Formats: sequence, structure tokens, C-alpha cells
Amino acid sequence: MPAHETLSLWESFYVIVGSSAGALTGLQFVVMALIPESEQTAAEHELNTFATPTVVHFGCVLLISAILSAPWPELMWAAATLWVIGVAGIVYTLVVIRRARRATLYKPLPEDWLWYAILPLLGYVLLLATSGFVVSFPTAGLFGIGSAALLLLFVGIHNAWDSATYIALAAQQAVRSGDKSPPPKGP
Repeated sequence: MPAHETLSLWESFYVIVGSSAGALTGLQFVVMALIPESEQTAAEHELNTFATPTVVHFGCVLLISAILSAPWPELMWAAATLWVIGVAGIVYTLVVIRRARRATLYKPLPEDWLWYAILPLLGYVLLLATSGFVVSFPTAGLFGIGSAALLLLFVGIHNAWDSATYIALAAQQAVRSGDKSPPPKGP
């Protein structure tokens, strides 16, 4: 089956997933705009460790959706592009892990390691591995890529919610006690 016919079977999936990632990226910007309104202080290092990766994951999902919605003449070029994104995502996640290990204002909890390090790394490894299958085994490869995109989307949703609740709890705690120290949980 030609590339455009194979990819057209996934059109609705990537319209939904890509649109969701785009909309949620905008909402993450709203969450970040709330930080100056909060009594909680945020250092650039912590923002780069916990907030920026969320936008990157949403951006990657949007990019994956755009790539697989393009009218590729051959699946090989789409697969190669997705493979590069998988490699870049793995490298970026390793940088985030290094930042999290060096964080000083907030020390990640085991749950944070799962959502900010392990699951994104799994998503990018899945993207890298399954993009290699797209040419020879398109069905398996495209299901793997779709799974990676959904995993990154759900990681982004969780992490955006985690950031929003942390900011809300910090503001509420500061109002109640006049204390500007961070709440006990969340980045």
C-alpha cells in the first residue's frame, strides 16, 4: 500500500492527538503565566527541569502528528524523521534527568521520577524503536508510534496538572500562613 494510503488511515487519530497537544501547550503557557501571581518563587533551574519538558513533550506530540499527516511519497522518510525525533527526545530526557538530580529548591519524589524521567524516556525509546519498523512492518510501527505519542501526551497532561496544583497549593499555603516556603509535594 502506498505511503499516503497507509497514513490516511491514521488521519483522524493524529488530528485528535495533535490538536490536543497544541491546545494543551497553550494551557501550559497559562500555567506558567500564573507563577508571578503566586507567592511561590521559582528558579530558572526548576522551571527548566519541570515546566519546560512538559511543553517539549506536547511539542513533540504535535510534531509527530504533523509528520504523520504529511503526504509522504515513501514511509522511509517519515520513519527516518521520527527516528531523529526519538533520538533527540532521549537525549533531552537525559538532560532533564541530570537537571532533576541537581535541583536544589525542590527534590523530586519517586512519583516525580516516574512522570518526569522514566515515562518520557520510555515514550522516546518507543518512538525510536517503532519508527524503525514503519517501512517493513507499517501496522506494528504505526501502532507503536501512536502509543509513544499518547504516552507523551498523557505525561504532559499529568505534569501540567502537577505544576498547576503545586502553584495553587503554594499560593493557598502562603495566604494561610504568610509563609513563602514551598508546599510539601509537587514541582
